Amino acid sequence: MLVRETLEALFKGVFVEVWEVIHPGILTTIQDRGRYGYQQYGVSVSGAMDKFALRLANMLAGNDDGEAALEMTIVGPKLRALRACRIAIAGADLSPQINGRPLATWQPTEMQEGDVLSFGTARSGCRAYLAVYGGIEAPLTMGSRSTHILSKLGGLNGRALIKGDRISIRNAGGDLRRFNPDFSLRREQIPSYGREWQVRVIPGPQSDYFTRRGIAAFYSAEYDISPQADRMGYRLRGPKIEHKAAADILTDATPRGSVQVPGDGNPIILLSDGQTTGGYSKIGVIISPDQDRLGQARPGDKIRFRRMGVVEAQRIIQGEEERIQEIKRASLITI
Repeated sequence: MLVRETLEALFKGVFVEVWEVIHPGILTTIQDRGRYGYQQYGVSVSGAMDKFALRLANMLAGNDDGEAALEMTIVGPKLRALRACRIAIAGADLSPQINGRPLATWQPTEMQEGDVLSFGTARSGCRAYLAVYGGIEAPLTMGSRSTHILSKLGGLNGRALIKGDRISIRNAGGDLRRFNPDFSLRREQIPSYGREWQVRVIPGPQSDYFTRRGIAAFYSAEYDISPQADRMGYRLRGPKIEHKAAADILTDATPRGSVQVPGDGNPIILLSDGQTTGGYSKIGVIISPDQDRLGQARPGDKIRFRRMGVVEAQRIIQGEEERIQEIKRASLITI
């Protein structure tokens, strides 16, 4: 269990250092559910690429599901525990170990002072989320602790973790007195990650800019994720999507999940750190649950698009949220 000193400090609202970064991994950043309400000023939403995995990691650690956690990409960090803490890892399998012993994901785990948590390369998926009871502390910037590296907002000075960083926790909603000690996820509640993805798409605001042949290619062809893939978005390679005329439009809003098609006919999926406006025609917008799933996709993976209407998409999104709330209720004891 957590040491008494840590619990007392948390309930007093004192920030407590919990990890020292021995090695930062390829790209490890502090993320929460994102920075909303500022896109009109050109500020990206940011936040976890896979919000589903972030939320479940927090629930398993005993937190509210919107707390900040570490997002780890492909190769995770090496962290030394500065005190006892309760953690949970969800999302990609990055071969986690504590003191060299394999560690199961999608379940809570106790670390003791001096323990070393390390990660190898990804066995499945792309991004894993490390949550710690109490929530990771970082200054609130426009209502979020999420890191946006290009604009140097949020997280630790707006950057990825580096060697020597110390990570602190805070008590902002998590309460182990309410955590159900018998809580565990059912097998069917844990997603699996392959290398082929079918994503559901609502027709975009400029879908009439494309020829019938171009639209048919988009919904029938298979596309590869190119090496130009990061938190801003994924450039795809595959059959060209044909425009009726020019690809450019008057610049307008580009929500997360937008599928832009520039003049070369290769689609671009905009994701968490994507720009807020753009001048390429948008053939579709990916529904939010599938945006999260794409946070686990890697260069070389295959993508197919499936068209759906707004009403069906809303029903899917509502069902996904109901499943998350069911898990949340199961993780807590009513007091």
